[in-house]
Amino acid sequence: MASPAKRARTEAPSGDPALLDRIRELEAERDMWRARAEGSRGSGVLFPATHWPAEKPSLAGPPAYPRYDRSRPSESFPAVCDMLIDEVCGELGPGYELPDLEVARVRRMLNYNVRGGKMNRGLMVVESGVHILEAQKLPVSNDTIVRLAILGWCIEWLQGWLLISDDFVDDSKTRRGQKCWYLNDDVRKIAVNDALLLEMLVYKVLKRHFCHLPYYSQLVDLMMETTFQTECGQLLDTLCMNLTLKDFTEQRWTLIVKYKTAFYSFYAPVAMGMIVAGITDVAEYNSCRDILMIMGIYFQAQDDYLDCYATPEQLGKIGTDIQDKKCGWLFAQAYHTLASKEQVAVFDKLYGKCKVQTPEEQQIKDLYTALKLPEIYKKYEEESYSKIMGLRDALKQVPWAVMESFLGKIYKRQK
Repeated sequence: MASPAKRARTEAPSGDPALLDRIRELEAERDMWRARAEGSRGSGVLFPATHWPAEKPSLAGPPAYPRYDRSRPSESFPAVCDMLIDEVCGELGPGYELPDLEVARVRRMLNYNVRGGKMNRGLMVVESGVHILEAQKLPVSNDTIVRLAILGWCIEWLQGWLLISDDFVDDSKTRRGQKCWYLNDDVRKIAVNDALLLEMLVYKVLKRHFCHLPYYSQLVDLMMETTFQTECGQLLDTLCMNLTLKDFTEQRWTLIVKYKTAFYSFYAPVAMGMIVAGITDVAEYNSCRDILMIMGIYFQAQDDYLDCYATPEQLGKIGTDIQDKKCGWLFAQAYHTLASKEQVAVFDKLYGKCKVQTPEEQQIKDLYTALKLPEIYKKYEEESYSKIMGLRDALKQVPWAVMESFLGKIYKRQK
């Protein structure tokens, strides 16, 4: 029996050259992918333009993976990070001619900036990925779990370079219980290049471990889109320094946190698991995104609340939103809806013009409390939870356990 393409070519009207050209394009694309899958195209090299030098360790393909103990994620997940750091540092010499001094510095930069967090984003890639694979009745081998953990660390490394740049721009002092990376005497402005380098290492990891798999291009597309979305959020956030307090509306805050936080912290971890599981239904991705955007926006309101009311010991950093003139949830509620003219004048005088842990900063915090923002926040928290639960029936392929896992980590958190 003739193939569909051949039948279409035979049956196509002779006066429709556009259709014949399109059929030829599709056949060429089919042949290209078939040759790639069979490893028979040319020398069998997927990326000949970058297949150099021959000593580059990643050209040998992904290594054998260590055993991942799902019952001990606090040990197994960081062990995957150790593996990735060893891999990327082991390639800098033979692959890119970097001297030992620079290799040691990259290793130090990675250890300093990608560790020490709660790892919720990365762990959620593993947890949600396993839930989705099992719901799809697909096997969950050790290699599959390690690959999910690698994708989890891609998200954690993405966050790492974002935090390096964010701390530098915001003049932040501490991060994850230690001084910000740029404050080290031998770092300073070099932190800008470190952030860019760490960003690119994410794509080196993706290529090394996934380029031989059919969904590699989807992972790269997701990571590029997520990075761009997050950078748009960073733009919206940093340009607040050029705006007045009257511009800091709840609508602008929502836009900032949706793009700066929700996509990379909530949607990307779940979408990665969906890609690995072979889900291609756009409607399912859209339904997940709708739920996870609500969750991500609520998470950031929670973050803004904790920046004001949690202790530095709880946060692992000193909250600087008031000093940094952040367009935050608390401020947007207070300034535009709750404050009297006299209280607005206090905001105009002090917000973004005082230092952390000063009487002036405390005056703003006391004003928030006087305006009953803690009570308003708790009501907002319950409304967000109800809204999320109301979308439960929208999911058809992704099990609700994925959303429950996220909620279990963030709902009413204290740090």
